Amino acid sequence: MDIDKVRSDTPGCARVAHLNNAGAALPPRPVIDAVTGHLELESLIGGYEAAEQNEAPIAHFYDAVARLLGARPDEIAFVENATRAWDMAFYAIPFADGDRILTTTSEYSSNAIAYQHVAAAKGARVEVVPDEPDGTLSLDALEAELAKGDVRLVSLNHIPTHNGLINPAAEVGRLCRAHGVLYLLDACQSVGHLSVDVGEIGCDILSATGRKFLRGPRGTGFLYVRRDILRTLVPPFLDLQAADWKAPDGFEMREDARRFETWERHVAGQIALGVAADYAADLGTARIEDRVLGLAARLREELAARPGITVLDRGARPSGIVTFTVDGRDPAAVKAAARERGVNVNVTDPISHGYDPHARPAAVRASVHYYNTDEELERLLSVLA
Repeated sequence: MDIDKVRSDTPGCARVAHLNNAGAALPPRPVIDAVTGHLELESLIGGYEAAEQNEAPIAHFYDAVARLLGARPDEIAFVENATRAWDMAFYAIPFADGDRILTTTSEYSSNAIAYQHVAAAKGARVEVVPDEPDGTLSLDALEAELAKGDVRLVSLNHIPTHNGLINPAAEVGRLCRAHGVLYLLDACQSVGHLSVDVGEIGCDILSATGRKFLRGPRGTGFLYVRRDILRTLVPPFLDLQAADWKAPDGFEMREDARRFETWERHVAGQIALGVAADYAADLGTARIEDRVLGLAARLREELAARPGITVLDRGARPSGIVTFTVDGRDPAAVKAAARERGVNVNVTDPISHGYDPHARPAAVRASVHYYNTDEELERLLSVLA
């Protein structure tokens, strides 16, 4: 990977050491140009007219994301963010009284709220599968729960927002296939961070965002739904994008994943998200993964060697998200001090930690990306010193 070229593509690299990629990454120039170019065209000829003129790059989004994930274009939907993509799929599942929803201790709180909401309405039960001692989802415990029956859905995050681990997504997929159970993967923190192939993972549904490691615009996301299960899912709401009106009193849902879309959308964002997907695929997701995990391992090692700093990351396989505390310092104060010196980090929010009994009240979160450098890691360490 040509890091100098990647950094020259990224205007923000000249201004800040950006270690908040799990929040929102710095977009590269091609993504910026795609957004601004379409907005400029809208301003000159009109929004509908610009969409007609840019029909090809709008449509290319589906091919680009499918290529990135190893999916088919008809299995991809553009959605305005990862939360709404996840919700559209989750609320489309026909839960019934007595159904079990299995999830993890590290589940994101927004998803946990949806589980409880559906459980109360449909009579389903939410059950948290135990972890291994290192915090990773226990595959033995999951298999035991699947063997008990009545599981409608296994739903987990690929990378939690707050503890640095990577859940064994492909191994979970094998267990779900063996038991014939639906599998929903929240890949909000993993697409653009790891090599994510839906065929290898075996998930039925995957949701992701544009703004994080994929380096797309805010206000963009997407949903993957495996072709074989599309007809079993009825979205919670439909419009003229998701269905065809059959006058006077009927409609027919689309046969592809675009049944989860709405007609009105951030068109410039959709074009740019396709550009971001191509940018990542062209760099090579395996190369991205190797660099991100290597930088994070280096940062963890340096932090652990510093007196007064406690690295909090868990899991057998750590991610590019690094969490830590500094003795005697509030995490928010550390974040503010770093920002004053041109280094961006974030703070984990306890309200997001779901069912995790091991989560600290708050911690500093530094999340690296492939465009970061050793010198930028040193800048953070100098702030902590």
